[in-house]
Amino acid sequence: MKAAVLHGKEDLRVEDVAEPLLHSGQVRLCIQAALTCGTDLKVFRRGYHAAMIKPPAIFGHEMAGVVGEVGAGVADWRVGDRVVVANSAPCGTCFFCHAGQPNLCDGLTFLNGAYAESAVVPDQVVRTNMLRLQPATPFADAALTEPLACVVLAVEETGLRHGERLLVVGTGPIGLMFIALARQIGCEVTAVGRGEHRLAAARRLGAAAAVDASGRETDLAKAVKASGTGPFDAVIEAVGKPEVWESSARLVRKGGRVNFFGGCPAGTSVRFETGWLHYSSVRLLASYHHTPQTVRRALDFIERGVVRAADFVDGECPLSELPALFKRMARGNRAIKTLIRVQE
Repeated sequence: MKAAVLHGKEDLRVEDVAEPLLHSGQVRLCIQAALTCGTDLKVFRRGYHAAMIKPPAIFGHEMAGVVGEVGAGVADWRVGDRVVVANSAPCGTCFFCHAGQPNLCDGLTFLNGAYAESAVVPDQVVRTNMLRLQPATPFADAALTEPLACVVLAVEETGLRHGERLLVVGTGPIGLMFIALARQIGCEVTAVGRGEHRLAAARRLGAAAAVDASGRETDLAKAVKASGTGPFDAVIEAVGKPEVWESSARLVRKGGRVNFFGGCPAGTSVRFETGWLHYSSVRLLASYHHTPQTVRRALDFIERGVVRAADFVDGECPLSELPALFKRMARGNRAIKTLIRVQE
């Protein structure tokens, strides 16, 4: 089969590879939709991910498709079933799973391999995070389930409520998903991002105001205050830069909440004024990954039309051109998400 194999730092090659053997409890997924992701771009630039992927390995993790083969012991699935799979599944037995925090599971089983004609779904993912699609659900829509599940977890942990004023910093795919869900809740949303294309997407998804912060990452407060929006009950940071973490936090009202969703580079740090933090009674938190429950709630949002690929996918690319696409992304391509045609 054809597959995109990551060999190291910015070394991605489309190759003919043998289909892996199917073991007990596993399912072979014939991939019908695969989407690009900011995490994949980070892995491409770095050449690996300590937890998820060690090269050489087939790349990509946002996918949906059709069951093509089932392994021994698989009772609930049949060839031809339309499904979406998350990129991981918790063990269900560790301290964090028992504590109700399976997103922090010590024994997460990861699934990569979206940029290929097929992928073998591990038994743990088959049991826990492989979901059946409604007959009318487009595969491209379903492939948004995994990133949306992470956003669902963060929305719930932040405690967003109807009528609140929310600031979303970052208008990439994740920031736009926050906007879509916050509007569904009934929040008044202000978005801060770069580039008219993404700011227009933020408005289309329900942002009442969209602030262009191009070149102003260290002076977000000035840009936002000039827009006349706020004060904000909650702030979501969806960029992942230390200076943006610091600037974003100063935009929340007294007693408000800040969720640092964007992951910063390893080894970086931030500083906050203790007096402001204490006397303003600001709550700082960070949300990571997803749970089996938020994976299911994310798919429900998708199948109800709250989140659709049409609002996030702004390009298509054949598998054969994927290495060139990632090089353009690394140079600053402003596309939101690209649908990869793996069945060429």
